[in-house]
Amino acid sequence: MDIPYIVIDQLVPEQQRVWNTYFGDADRPRYIEEGIWRRTQEKDTAGQSGWATSDDARRRIIHYRYRYGLVPTTAAPAIGLTDLYLYHSTSAPADEIDAHHDALMDSLAAGGWREAPGGFLWTRRDLKCRITEHDVHPQDAAVGRTLPPGYQSLDVQIASVAYAPPPAVRQLPWNVLSTGIRRKDRPGTPTRIPDLSVLTDLRPFQVEIGCGTSVEAGIPPLHRLHEIYRVTDRQGHEPREHRFTLSPTADTLLHEVLTEPEEKAAEFVEMFRACFLAEPTPAMGALKELKDAGHLVGPVITNNFDVLAARAGLDECFMRRYDQAVPDVEWVDGAKALLVVGLHADRRKVQARARERGMQVVYLDPEGFWHDGEFMSYPLEGPQDGDLVCRATAAEALPYLVNVLKPQRG
Repeated sequence: MDIPYIVIDQLVPEQQRVWNTYFGDADRPRYIEEGIWRRTQEKDTAGQSGWATSDDARRRIIHYRYRYGLVPTTAAPAIGLTDLYLYHSTSAPADEIDAHHDALMDSLAAGGWREAPGGFLWTRRDLKCRITEHDVHPQDAAVGRTLPPGYQSLDVQIASVAYAPPPAVRQLPWNVLSTGIRRKDRPGTPTRIPDLSVLTDLRPFQVEIGCGTSVEAGIPPLHRLHEIYRVTDRQGHEPREHRFTLSPTADTLLHEVLTEPEEKAAEFVEMFRACFLAEPTPAMGALKELKDAGHLVGPVITNNFDVLAARAGLDECFMRRYDQAVPDVEWVDGAKALLVVGLHADRRKVQARARERGMQVVYLDPEGFWHDGEFMSYPLEGPQDGDLVCRATAAEALPYLVNVLKPQRG
């Protein structure tokens, strides 16, 4: 695999402007794409991890961090993946780790990797792969964390040859692990409303958006990343029933990367490519109209990394942070409500903080999605007693709200 790996070739002038304005010279590094999953087998995750006894303590950690940049070509510049970093750590009974190691050796051979002198490091064109086995993982020893007797760990680090991850990057997934599993909210009994006209009496309001607005722009839902990185087994279509991939022998991610890195890289950059090529939707345009009219105040609070809100002319307060357990929210004094659009699992408890401020929380979400012509129910996790829920899409409800409020503009 060659680095840079071309993601979008021959940018037209407008695409170059979008890159320079929103990606290459932005207030946060939008040219960095990063994701972390930690899956642990324990009593609290039994339904998805298969935990049955205290001897079940398998663990899988995935951390990827990619850097994108402009790459000169003979004609117009391209966007290329300039740094690749993928870290995979698994802990399991020793016999499973042995089988995992043997499978890795087979994959390295099948993929044409060359072992460097001294072992533990393999190279293939512009990629390097380092494999490290641990009887006791140093990260566990550092914090006094113990695994059952007979467990071992195996770490795999795949990176572009010119990239050396700094200590803070290497440490990040373990910091996330130390925060424990995310405990689901227990839904309350919210009030269903037919539309968003209730916001007429709740102005000004702030807004928080999730991936629902991104999906409407043609960006794959976040569970697509779970498919790419084999986070869950993805059997069936009910999102909350998917089981964790924890057994090393059932984990195909590394085999795919090592045997066909070019083909897997096309999947790795899929989300970034979709985000860059997407265009702001009518729903985003409606939010901009609400902002310009003074009904919507403050920045758009968002977990999305697609920059669509910014490209629609809105300021963003970005919440998808791994370096802050509770990122700051830019609240506006006097805001009466928080409109939550297309966001299922708020890991940063923005809505709880809004309630503490006395704001009315209003959810806009169809609570489901279409798959093969069938509507699959996907109930919201966060609504509590006293909250309001409108079961509609952003594309339907936000332009409607603009029209409702138009006569009241002063």
